[in-house]
Amino acid sequence: MLEGKAKVEETDMPVKMQMQAMSIASQSLDLFDVVDCQSIAAHIKKEFDERYGSGWQCVVGSNFGCFFTHSKGSYIYFHLGTLHFLIFKGATL
Repeated sequence: MLEGKAKVEETDMPVKMQMQAMSIASQSLDLFDVVDCQSIAAHIKKEFDERYGSGWQCVVGSNFGCFFTHSKGSYIYFHLGTLHFLIFKGATL
């Protein structure tokens, strides 16, 4: 749907992983209604857990704040249209 129209705001992910994050997000928007942010986030989390191991977190919406600690190389914040996507793997203490 909106693939290729994502704008990355901040990231420390490898480029290949960034591309997969934006592609999965775009596919999620084809599968779920744009207002169903919880289902979109759950789908993205599931895909990342399957591809890169468990521990991934995903927040989707148009207005949210957050504070978190993430594993190095696992953070991306981008938007597709009016929806913002935050994906990261929690840090291991």
